Amino acid sequence: MTADTQPPDTLTDSGAGSPRPSRRRLRACHECDWLVALPPLSPGQKADCPRCGHSLAQRHNRPAQRSLALSLAALVALIVALSFPFISFEVSGISNRIELAQTVRSLVGYSQPWVAISVALSVAVLPALYLACVAWLQLGLLSREPLPFSRGIARSLSHLHPWMMADVFIIGALVSLIKVAGLAEVSLGVSFWAFCLFAILLLLTTQSLDSDWMWFSLAGEPLAPEHSRTGAPAAEQGLAGCQTCGLVNALDGHGRGRCRRCGEALHARQPRSLQRTWALLVTATILYLPANIYPIMTTTYLGEANPSTIIGGVIQLWQMGSYPVATVIFVASILVPVGKLLALGWLCIAVRRSGGYHRIVRTRLYRLTEFIGRWSMVDVFVVAILVALIRAGRLMSITPGPAALAFMSVVVLTMLAAITFDPRLLWQPPVPAKESPHA
Repeated sequence: MTADTQPPDTLTDSGAGSPRPSRRRLRACHECDWLVALPPLSPGQKADCPRCGHSLAQRHNRPAQRSLALSLAALVALIVALSFPFISFEVSGISNRIELAQTVRSLVGYSQPWVAISVALSVAVLPALYLACVAWLQLGLLSREPLPFSRGIARSLSHLHPWMMADVFIIGALVSLIKVAGLAEVSLGVSFWAFCLFAILLLLTTQSLDSDWMWFSLAGEPLAPEHSRTGAPAAEQGLAGCQTCGLVNALDGHGRGRCRRCGEALHARQPRSLQRTWALLVTATILYLPANIYPIMTTTYLGEANPSTIIGGVIQLWQMGSYPVATVIFVASILVPVGKLLALGWLCIAVRRSGGYHRIVRTRLYRLTEFIGRWSMVDVFVVAILVALIRAGRLMSITPGPAALAFMSVVVLTMLAAITFDPRLLWQPPVPAKESPHA
C-alpha cells in the first residue's frame, strides 16, 4: 500500500519499473519475485504483494510480550500433557491407559523406529524447540539487548514451522477414539485436554510472531542496493529477497549471494528446483503403492487377526456409520496425497508455459498444496495412538503394519517436494527447457 492512498491490507507500487526515492523497507515477494516498498504499518495491518497477493508483512500489537506469553504458556501445557495419562480404555475387565510418550515407545517396540522418530519430532520435540526459541528471542528483545545466538535461532524458526503437527495429532486422537468407541469404553485423561490447549497455544504463538519487526529489532535493516527499482522482478535487477528475514540483497554474476542481515544463502532461483521436485515426486509415487497395498495396522480381536489397509479402514468406518470420520480419513489419506502429487507434477510442467491470469491460479494452487500436505499424517498418528492404547493380548490388540513407514515417507517426501519447488518459476517468461539455467 502507498501510505496515503491505499487501504491498510494491500500494497501497490508506483508503476512498472518506476524508481523509489528511498531504498528503505524494500521487499521481493517470495512467490512472484516482484520488488515493492513496504508502507508504514500499524498494529493489525498487513501488506500483500500487488502482483500475486502473497503476504509480505503483518504488524501485531505488542509482538514481543504476546509471543513470549503464548510460548511460555504453550510450554507449560506441553509439560502437563507429557506428565499425566492421555487416554485409557477398558474391555471385558481388562484396562489400559497410556501417556503421550508411550505412542513413541510402542512404535519402537514394534520395530518402527523411523515412524516413532517422526511422531516424536512433529508432535513434541520440534514444537518444544520452536517455543523455546521464540521465548529466548522475545526475552532478549524485551530487554533491548538480544541474547547470544539470537540471529541463528531466528533463522531456524521458519525452517521448523512446517514440521510441527500438534493440531494434526489432535485430529488423529479423535479418529482413534471413534475407531475404538464401539469396542471398548474409552476415557480421556488430563493429558488429552492439556495437549489440546497446547495445540491451540502453539498455533496462536506462530500467528503472533511478527518476523518483520523481530528482524528489524535484532539487526536493523540496511538499505537495499542502489540500483533497486520497485515495480519489476528482483532477479532481473540482480537482486534477491532473503527467504528468512526479507532483506533485499545484491547477487553475484552467478545469481548467488548471502544475506547481509541473517547470513542465509541466496539464489535468484532455487538451484535445480524442478529436478529435485520431480525426484521427490517420483519417489513418493513409488512408495504410495505399498502404502496402500500393504496393511497399515492389524487388529486382533478374540484371537482373530484382521489386517487393514488405508482404504479398508475408510470402508470399515463408513460401514460403522462414522461418515464424518471416514470422510476425514479418505480426504487426508487418499485425496490429499494423490492431489498433491498431481498438482505439483502439473506445476512443474506449467513452468514452461506462459500465462498472465493463469500464473495467479497456479500460485494459489501451490499455496494450497503447501498447506494441506501435513494433514495426511492423520493416519500415521492414528496408528501410533492405537498401537500404544489397545494392548489386551489375544482379546484385543493392534500392531502397526508395513504400510505405516511407506505412508509416512510419502507425506514427508511430498512436503519436501513443495518446499523445493520454487513458485517464482511460475512468473518468469517461458524458455526452452535446455536454455533454462534455474530449473
